[in-house]
Amino acid sequence: MKNNIWSFVILLLSMSCDEPKKSSSNSTDVKIVQEDFPYGNVPREKPDRKLSAAFERIYDGTYGGLEVTSNELFSNFKYTPLKGFDYHGHDGTVSRRDASKVIKVDDTYYFWYTHRETSVPPDENGGNDTIPSRDWDLSEIWYATSKDGFTWKEQGVAVTRTEKPNPGWRSVSTPDILVYKGKYYLYYQAYLNMPGAPGTKGDDCPVAASVADSPNGPWTPSNKIVLDNGPEGSWDQYVIHDPYPLVRDGKIYIYYKGEMGGNPRVRAQGLAISENPFGPFKKHPLNPVINSGHETALFPFKEGLAALVSRHGLEHNTIQYAPDGVNFEVAAITGLMPIAPGPYVPDAFTDTKDGRGISWGLCHFRNVGKAEGKSHSFFARFDCDLSLDVDDPFMKESDILNHPDIYFQFGLTDEQRKRINQSK
Repeated sequence: MKNNIWSFVILLLSMSCDEPKKSSSNSTDVKIVQEDFPYGNVPREKPDRKLSAAFERIYDGTYGGLEVTSNELFSNFKYTPLKGFDYHGHDGTVSRRDASKVIKVDDTYYFWYTHRETSVPPDENGGNDTIPSRDWDLSEIWYATSKDGFTWKEQGVAVTRTEKPNPGWRSVSTPDILVYKGKYYLYYQAYLNMPGAPGTKGDDCPVAASVADSPNGPWTPSNKIVLDNGPEGSWDQYVIHDPYPLVRDGKIYIYYKGEMGGNPRVRAQGLAISENPFGPFKKHPLNPVINSGHETALFPFKEGLAALVSRHGLEHNTIQYAPDGVNFEVAAITGLMPIAPGPYVPDAFTDTKDGRGISWGLCHFRNVGKAEGKSHSFFARFDCDLSLDVDDPFMKESDILNHPDIYFQFGLTDEQRKRINQSK
């Protein structure tokens, strides 16, 4: 009996005295590693446990919220056809594309765009002085107005093609608007040759500009290159597209897209800055500042700038943010983004450090009727919730199910079917 009692005492002493601190530490480590992640909404505070890389990203500041409903820079997009435009029965002879930012003057909305009206649709291999080689060839810049953003009245031409050899003699397209010190400036691609002409690298279209005292014109062209291609060997040596001006830090920031070559072609976006609307513009030393996207579309958001980064590139279908307007990070991933968006940006030119974001704009659908030789583009409106002043939970829904016809449009090609059949 005594031997049993002493054995029990010795056992208790050994349990309480053998390196108690080490034993306590080990048990705590095991608890942290094995504790299950909590059920329900993602915790507002980072859990005191080891996390996977996926959940570390949630808390490292990359995204503006812990789920899509609380991320102010996440949205899906809703689309509405515009009223007020005639497309000649969609026969390919009339095209409207490349909407500028929308601005509001008094009680009226304005936007500018590429307008092509030719006797025949584009012919990529047969362009000449009267036949367009591309949808944006032999174009002018027109404008339209609206009271509600859904029904528009076409007002006519704003910027016509210039006299040869001035920039824009062949075509003027893809405009955007700047309001600066009481005047209005249109920036656009000014073609020096037919798009796709022999000896060119697709587009020969440096940026030109025109100025007016009213959004209704008349517009006086600068008749000079405002923003030119980069030097030989640089990423933007052949193409500058989509000039997109904003006012920031008392200066004019023009963002633009370049094509870097490669197969498939690489698109990226750069920045050029000036204190004068007609330049000279100095390209940023960190260009390109965005590594993806087919078009430029940015807006002030809080102290920085947000960007819609749609088709093409490693970071396509993202919404990005840069507090300094230069070093962009992915803030949200989305889908069905607008093509060539021209958002309504009320504070685009106020040099604000409290950007409020956007909730709607205009875009286009391209290559309509191409299979039938009637290629053209037409406008639509998009709505979203990328605004600090809007709270629309329907725009934050991430479980989107599209109609089956949308998926079947992306069916296998004949070559793919042949490969699959041969592999059986």
